[in-house]
Amino acid sequence: MEWKLLTREDYVATNWSGGTTTQLAIAPEGAVYADRDFLWRLSSATVELDHSDFTPLPDYNRFLAILDGEIKLKIDASEPFPLAPGRVVAFDGGVPVESWDKCVDFNLMVRKGRGEGAVDVLSGPCEEDWTPDPGDLAIYCASGAVRLPDFGVEAQAGQTLLCRSFEGGPVKVACEAGAVMLASVKEV
Repeated sequence: MEWKLLTREDYVATNWSGGTTTQLAIAPEGAVYADRDFLWRLSSATVELDHSDFTPLPDYNRFLAILDGEIKLKIDASEPFPLAPGRVVAFDGGVPVESWDKCVDFNLMVRKGRGEGAVDVLSGPCEEDWTPDPGDLAIYCASGAVRLPDFGVEAQAGQTLLCRSFEGGPVKVACEAGAVMLASVKEV
């Protein structure tokens, strides 16, 4: 089991009509988002429009969290609701989704029927025992710094720690003042 540090040089940034999306990691390695053949994808988007319609992804479940700013989100026929940092919302990628206001967000997309995912948010200072299922793990440091003392690795703001094929067991996560996104995916 090995943790890999990913930095901005490892990410793939693309422009879209409402801002920029930065792909932090994808599985399997070498998969291409546009081909829609991936198991999971982690990304962060800068939304620069006052109103935005999400790209339909009917083969994927999505997890969304806000890193900076606050938006109103409308999922399918629900009433719009506020989404601020610290909260994660999960939804079917095939339903219509709209947002209002500008933000920086964090996304996990997981292929339906092939994987299950989860996203948690930690705000520092803290030291937590995270016990994800075996599978792929990613820890994105949105701000501050994060350390995994038992593995001797750390990440600074804007960096990601990635472990493919985690075997299971607790992971001690220590973060300074700041925000850290914990994402896990297991194949089914």
